[in-house]
Amino acid sequence: MITDTQIERWLREDVGHHDVTNQVPGETTGRLVAKEGGVVAGLEAATAVFDYLGVDVTERLDDGTTVESGDVVLRVEGPAREVLRGERVAVNLAGHAAGIATQTSDAVDRARTESDDVRVAATRKTTPGLRGLEKRAVVAGGGDTHRLDLSHMVMVKENHIEELGLEGAIEHFQAQTSFATNVDVEVETVEDAPRAAAAGADVVLLDNMTPEETREAVSLLAEYDDVLAEASGGITVETVADYAATGVDVVSMGSLTHSAPSLDLSFRTGE
Repeated sequence: MITDTQIERWLREDVGHHDVTNQVPGETTGRLVAKEGGVVAGLEAATAVFDYLGVDVTERLDDGTTVESGDVVLRVEGPAREVLRGERVAVNLAGHAAGIATQTSDAVDRARTESDDVRVAATRKTTPGLRGLEKRAVVAGGGDTHRLDLSHMVMVKENHIEELGLEGAIEHFQAQTSFATNVDVEVETVEDAPRAAAAGADVVLLDNMTPEETREAVSLLAEYDDVLAEASGGITVETVADYAATGVDVVSMGSLTHSAPSLDLSFRTGE
């Protein structure tokens, strides 16, 4: 949910204390146009910005729609001053989100060449204050959100294991979590994958392994029917298919959010 507080913060950052640039009288129309092909996202946020300013959004594509260069993504009409005040914030949000959706869609398509079932997931490597926007963009591109925050799943990482040991860390967190909360355990060696499964992990995260090591670890997890195998660590759009081919259930990619280039969008007033 996008709140007025978020919108006010975004606009305050851009408008500042004395906006001379946008003191334009009268009414106008405007349109957000794709300057390159991709998958649109972030249009709910863009709409919320214009709504807050009293500008009517008269047409809007659905997030997840594939567009080509020249396609109109969104149309508005209202006071010229408010249209102009909102356009840069709206373009920045929609362009950033669409870039993530486009990169996610590319990653999913590449993964699907090797597996129809593997999920391509984001991580918590998101921009502070924009996680909701970015996670929704991942979904628009056909990806999985993974954890939205720390409360959604326990992730036992290397620092926990260093302090408590593998089995000890799993036991420690299982004693504190609800029956509805999964435990995802990060392992860095092939041999530790079945150890984590045997100790009660719901998900075994195969961290920074090569595709060959990942495939070997997946084979060792095959006897644990209810345990998911997740690959993560430095996986890119170029390598996602290699990991999808290993038999993992999930490929997690921080690059979906932290390295996606914005989709080139332009806002133009008038017809």
